[in-house]
Amino acid sequence: MNWQDRENPQAGGAEVHLHEVFGRIVARGHQVDLLCSGFPGAEPETVLDGIRVFRVGTRYTFPMYARNCYEEGLARNDYDVVIEDLNKVPLYTPRWRVKRLVVLVHHLFGATAFREVPIPVAAAVWLSERPLASLYGGHPFQAVSQSTADDLAERGIPRSMIRVIYNGVDAERYTPDWSRRAPKPTFAYLGRLKRYKRVDIVIRAFAQLNPADAKLEIAGKGDYRPALESLGGSLGLGDRLRFLGYIDEDEKLDLLRRAWATVLASPKEGWGISNLESAACGTPVIAGDSPGIRESVIDGETGFLVLATDVSAFAAAMRGLVAQPDLVRSLGEGGRRFAEQFTWDRAADETLRHLEEVIAA
Repeated sequence: MNWQDRENPQAGGAEVHLHEVFGRIVARGHQVDLLCSGFPGAEPETVLDGIRVFRVGTRYTFPMYARNCYEEGLARNDYDVVIEDLNKVPLYTPRWRVKRLVVLVHHLFGATAFREVPIPVAAAVWLSERPLASLYGGHPFQAVSQSTADDLAERGIPRSMIRVIYNGVDAERYTPDWSRRAPKPTFAYLGRLKRYKRVDIVIRAFAQLNPADAKLEIAGKGDYRPALESLGGSLGLGDRLRFLGYIDEDEKLDLLRRAWATVLASPKEGWGISNLESAACGTPVIAGDSPGIRESVIDGETGFLVLATDVSAFAAAMRGLVAQPDLVRSLGEGGRRFAEQFTWDRAADETLRHLEEVIAA
């Protein structure tokens, strides 16, 4: 169970993980079904990466339909194990008629929800995460980072029940091309344009650079874009700041290769897949020293970690690369070596091994 599949316009890192890992598990001879939400124009059933996909409800009504769809239809398949990708609002699957349950967690929102949505909605998300230990405590967990595992442990999940399995990166597709590096300093942000991602900090930091020195390119879509465009205008950034909107995989690869660094100021992530993709392309990462993110960036080796809310610290890191272009190459080479340690094959193998252990137990 996951709220979305990779074809959903709202898909993000959780969906990349889902299809990269479980598509490989299908290729290893197993059957995987996915129960997720629908979206305008979506077929109710399809097959993606060998995974049979069943879509019910919408992004907002999925929890209302998921349990009935499972218990009245899918449960008859007598699955060896059911995985709930616990994201934003739990589905409370321990209350369902599930034989074996594994809970997969990228990150918990906690108080960060209050930065994104109105207080009543944020409070509902925050409260929905509070009873995790009482409802899910007896079930095995998978976490994508030590930070997420620590977060779960702090909420009462026994640490012995949590298996950490890191995300991967397609290091054969995401590769360096040093000849594509932009001749003038270029910084990039890739991801959703949501309030809680704190892209405003990236823009404010960039505004502190010399106007003749650099460009900032922002790729992604989201409801926070108008506010970010207005901020850029108020800071007088003009054509130094470009909003690229949604970009496809080829455009993404080109952006990662030409950027001098990608910049991420999010206060909390499960891991930061985009950081690893940037590193695989030989591009340094400037990021906030935040839970999850600090595991996908090695400070001084693959990029820089700074205080997530410190605009001046982000600006200083950008300024350091502008002043020392050779540092871009050396950090990029370190990033490439780091990224090569993480593969989706490894993540799939470790996930399958964990699931087989749960079934055997």
